[in-house]
Formats: sequence, C-alpha cells, structure tokens
Amino acid sequence: MRKIVLLVSMFAIAANMMAADHVMAATKRAPKQEVPATLNLSLQEAQDYAVAQNRSLKNADLAVQKAYATRWQTIASMLPSVDMSWAYQSMMGYEMNLGGMPIKDNGTLGITASVGINGQAIVGALLNNTAIEMQKLNLEISEDNLRASVKSSYASVLVLEDVVKLLDSSLKNIENLAAMTQRSVEVGAAEQTTADQILVRVNTLKNNINANKRSTQLAINALKVLLNVPAETELTLTTQLSDMLSAEAIVALLGKEFVLENNLSYQTLAKNVELAKKNVHMAGWAYGPTIGVGYQYSEKDYFGEKEGFNMTPPNALSIQVSMPLWSSGKRAAGVVEKKIALEEARNTFEETADNLGIQNEQLRYNLQNAYETYTNEQENMGVTQRVFDNTSLKFQQGVASNLDLVNASNDLITAQSTYVQAVLTLVNAEVELEKFLNL
Repeated sequence: MRKIVLLVSMFAIAANMMAADHVMAATKRAPKQEVPATLNLSLQEAQDYAVAQNRSLKNADLAVQKAYATRWQTIASMLPSVDMSWAYQSMMGYEMNLGGMPIKDNGTLGITASVGINGQAIVGALLNNTAIEMQKLNLEISEDNLRASVKSSYASVLVLEDVVKLLDSSLKNIENLAAMTQRSVEVGAAEQTTADQILVRVNTLKNNINANKRSTQLAINALKVLLNVPAETELTLTTQLSDMLSAEAIVALLGKEFVLENNLSYQTLAKNVELAKKNVHMAGWAYGPTIGVGYQYSEKDYFGEKEGFNMTPPNALSIQVSMPLWSSGKRAAGVVEKKIALEEARNTFEETADNLGIQNEQLRYNLQNAYETYTNEQENMGVTQRVFDNTSLKFQQGVASNLDLVNASNDLITAQSTYVQAVLTLVNAEVELEKFLNL
C-alpha cells in the first residue's frame, strides 16, 4: 500500500511540474529584438516585420493560448481528481477503554478520488473549442488589418517622396526663370511686377515642397509605429511604387474568384451561430442529472503494535445522482433566452451572407474605378508637367506671359495633389479587396 501511495504522490508531483512548465512556456516573453540603425525593407518584408513585432497581435496570440487553458480547465473538471491526506494525533500515552478493550492513538493515511459529470460540463468543453476557433479568427483578422495598414502607409511614403522629387524639379526651373527675369528687370527689358509674380510662384512651390516633406515624415513615422521601431531608425523602402500599382497585379486581383466560405466576416458569423446553438444546448442541460462518483481508501498504522479496535473501513465507494425538479421557471426562461439569441445570430448571419455578394461587386468596382482614375491622373500630371516646361521655355523666349507661367504652375501643383490622392485611393481599394477575399 505504501508503494501505491508513493507512486500516486510522485505522479501528482510530476503532473503539477509539467502543468507549471507548460504555463511558463506559454507565457514566457521572448527577448526583445535589437533593432538595427538602418532597415531596408520591401513591402512584403515590412508587412512580415510588423506582424512579428506588433504588440496587439502578440496579445491576440495570448488570447488564443488563454482559450486553450480555459478549455483544459473545463475538461479537467470532468476527469477524476485525487487527494491524499495524512494525519497523526497523539494522546500522550493515554489509552481509551471501550468495553474493556484499550484503544491506542494512531496515524491515518487517506487517498480520495472523485469525479462529477453533467451535460453542461460536456457542452462547456465544446463551447471552449468554438471560443478557441473564434480567437484564432480574431488573430487572423487583426493580422490582415495590420498588413493592410502597412501597405497603405508604405505607399503613402513612396508617393509623397515622388511628389517632392517632381516639385523639386519644377522649383529649379522656375527659380532659373525668376533669376533670368530679375536680370531682365535690371537691364530694363522687363517690369519688376513680372519678376515679383514669378518670385511668388517660387515661394509657393517652396511652401508646397516643405508641406510635402512634412507629410512624408509623418507617413514615415506612422510606418515606424506600425513596425514598432524607434524614431531614430532609418527606413529605406526598396519596393517601387510602380511595382505596387502595376496593371498586371490589379488585373490578377480582379480575376480572383470570390469564395464565400473564405471570407473572414462569414466565418466569424458562422462561429457565432455555432456558439449560440451550443448555448441553447447548455441551457437545456440545466434540466439534466448530475452524476458523482467517489472512492476513498483509508489505512491506520499502529507503529508495529497489534492492531486494536478499528471502525474505519479501508475502502469506500460512493455514487450520487442529483436531478433538478423545480426552479419556478428560471431554467425554462434561460432556454428561451438562448433560443432567441440563436435566432438573432442566424438572422445576422443570413443577412450578411446575402450582402457579401453585393459587397464583392462593389469592392471590385471601387478598385477598377480607382485604377482608371489613377491612370488618368498620372497622365494628367505628365501633361501638366510638359505644359509647365513648355510654358517656361516660351516665357524664357518672350513668347509666353508671366500670367501663362503662373497658370501653368498652379495647374501642375493641382495635378500633383490630385495624383497623390488617386494613388492612396487605389492602394486602399486594393487592400480592401484583398482583405475581403482573404488573400
């Protein structure tokens, strides 16, 4: 018997150590990664880096681990539990006399095993499985949203950098014209008003360049926040804007088939319906019986002396069955409530499933329209740039007036601003369709 007790004790200690190791492994924080002073990242690398470093995603992953731990607690509640106790009481040599029979003090050792099972516990374990699946879906949704945000921020940096380069080129041209005009004024070949008007255009372009540089820095800072890197880290983006906005990629995305079951919103609502069904079953099991089974082993040790009077049975088995009878309608109301919640979940699921097809068409239309707008604005910007260059040349030759130059400069600034907006709209339309198709 002592060997059995020793084995049970060793098993319990080993099980507790394994459980503690598992919990420590699940919650142990990974060492903080050293961030290099310079990061050269393509779009894909930036997205992967953000996913690896984002703390919100780490919390979502921890939520999945918590769901696993909760499920194990529910399952463990339906498994046998074993408790062991040892007690010794000394009566300092005193012997109780019962009918002329002496009763000595002694120590006792006891092992108790018990298990209780009901239908609600079983359904609870199934509910935990669904909860784990929903947490995994939430993790996937969070990752998709992060990747989309990184792509939009990445494109913002690239397009703003391109615009600054274009404005710098235009500024050099108009500064040359301003210097030439001022020299003409000095020799009496032009009026000071003309030189002043061109100087205003120079200052306007400088202001626009500075504003775009500040916007570029804000976009870089936003990207650093998504990547979870320090402000002093220097980012170099290696993917070209033309690669992100290629016609081939847009056509390929528009050609992707919409599979309803792959949509994350559809999957989430399907799990909500499944969860509501199991809640109905759990509420219904409030009417079910609860079965408890227990076993107890006890032993007394007389320390080498002859056993005396012993009224403690060494083995005891107990079985208990309890059945709820009356609760003044509380259990019935609980079942009705869960059934109503199930009907609500079904209605939301069916409505969303019907609308997803329409949303698919709308997102495809948005992407196609955004790409057409982008190509038009890209062409418009090229045209206005050529008009500005030609007007500058004509002004230099005395063919165009200063008003023509001012108008051409205004048109160029407007075209560049519209182009930036068109690029960002296209990128957002692209990432929205990618998220919708779960690509």
